[in-house]
Amino acid sequence: MNKSKEAPIGVFDSGLGGLTVAREIMRNLPMERIVYFGDTARVPYGSKSEQTVQRYSRQIVSFLKTQNVKAIVVACNTATAFALDIVREEAGVPVIGVIEPGARIACDITRNGRVGVIATRATIESRAYNDAIREIRPDINVIGKACPLLCPLVEEGWIHDRITEEIIMRYLDDVLENEIDTLILGCTHYPLLRSTIRKLIGDGISLVNPAYETARDLKRLLGEYDIAAQDPPEAGEPTPYRFFVSDEAQRFADFANSILPIDVKTARLVPIEEY
Repeated sequence: MNKSKEAPIGVFDSGLGGLTVAREIMRNLPMERIVYFGDTARVPYGSKSEQTVQRYSRQIVSFLKTQNVKAIVVACNTATAFALDIVREEAGVPVIGVIEPGARIACDITRNGRVGVIATRATIESRAYNDAIREIRPDINVIGKACPLLCPLVEEGWIHDRITEEIIMRYLDDVLENEIDTLILGCTHYPLLRSTIRKLIGDGISLVNPAYETARDLKRLLGEYDIAAQDPPEAGEPTPYRFFVSDEAQRFADFANSILPIDVKTARLVPIEEY
């Protein structure tokens, strides 16, 4: 295991959504360096089979290992649901996904034991959130809803658009009928819709952002393994944040600049199928 405290953390996602996780890591662990990989050539994962997502994830882990990462964050709910165990077996470093942190906080804050989950079709069909929640609290009723149109709307930048609001409510109608008091944003794109969802559903339902909870869990994980960075990057050191993609590097950089607290000048292309 690479235990250099100044080594980077590997973060990967099917494309752009995992940048919400990277953003929370930047905010909550400002000393840490990040290598981010977005699989923009093969997005979305939410409509892919379990075997395909596992193959993609193994290739990405092989690439991240060439970057000497000290830990890996699977910043994709679908990849977490389908491939987390495989990643942990093959990575050789500590690995964290985004489902367990979100499930845990939902269990802590629900008052009536009725928790909604909105996510991609693959994540919902995997029942990964159901399993994670019921392992902690078997009494909780989990109501899942696949929302496949929300990711492309976010990537189009239609975050505060009337059409997006109508589609969100079309999806949420069934969930809200179940009198939930907690809603998990179970796709890494969805935190970007948080304010819109809050406006639509009111203040009576707690919203869980797994991206934020994952950053908090990562902080604990780094402390447990004694690999948390101790010093900020030195003057003249290359940027602490490096971005790699499998396609559409400029589009990725443009989107990253719209949500991250840093200036992303470029993303480097990686022939990921070679790994």
